[in-house]
Amino acid sequence: MANVVRAALVQATWTGDTESMLAKHEEHAREAARRGARVIGFQEVFNAPYFCQVQDPEHYRWAEPVPDGPTVRRMRELARETGMVIVAPVFEVEQSGFYYNTAAVIDADGTVLGKYRKHHIPQVEGFWEKFYFRPGNLGWPVFDTAVGKVGVYICYDRHFPEGWRQLGINGAQLIYNPSATHRGLSSHLWRLEQPAAAVANEYFVAAINRVGVEEYGDNDFYGTSYFVDPRGQFVGDVASDSKEELVVRDLDFDLIEEVRRQWAFYRDRRPDAYEGLVRP
Repeated sequence: MANVVRAALVQATWTGDTESMLAKHEEHAREAARRGARVIGFQEVFNAPYFCQVQDPEHYRWAEPVPDGPTVRRMRELARETGMVIVAPVFEVEQSGFYYNTAAVIDADGTVLGKYRKHHIPQVEGFWEKFYFRPGNLGWPVFDTAVGKVGVYICYDRHFPEGWRQLGINGAQLIYNPSATHRGLSSHLWRLEQPAAAVANEYFVAAINRVGVEEYGDNDFYGTSYFVDPRGQFVGDVASDSKEELVVRDLDFDLIEEVRRQWAFYRDRRPDAYEGLVRP
């Protein structure tokens, strides 16, 4: 019997406040559940604007604890209601002065399985993230969910192959990559890097981008979210570059084993020869 997982992602426009943003995502999740989805992921800091386009201490107000903050509590209720696994990216405060770009992974019964903290933090025009976030320090967790083994990589992380590989070594079948990426040089890389990572590591990737122009800065987030399979092929169409969209796709997890037999990249790795990769 085929091991097919119906998966969903949401690329959304900013509404102007957290309450309406959460309500919007709840409705998308309910629609995804009605369409048979069993897992869903949202965009980077989905309950807030992408405030890192500016450096202003007022934006620390978006931060909340994980898993005990209001957004994750609400997503736990949503998971129980819909019976879906939920990947919920938020701005996390651990304690005073300790802030992270984080995604909570919630199982279909509402259990928080854990969280991933973004490792690679940019500090360039329009992406002033070091002003807000510490680098992630929880490693490369892969969560044993109701739909299979799910990992998370966040936005700028995707430019670094090491984390993609470690998630694969840790057993991931599906990686959610929530992002906030605006038009410019990255638009070419957006359609290149994540399919390449899916091929190199032989798993599925859900690439999620924000969409539209937001109030902090004038950058235009270009959407074009998608699912890609272990052969690097898009699963169905890529989402719109200008409109909000719920994307639901069937992912055949049996393809992972098929590809790993055909292309034995894990068998043929040479970690004994890679010492230079971990030197500063």
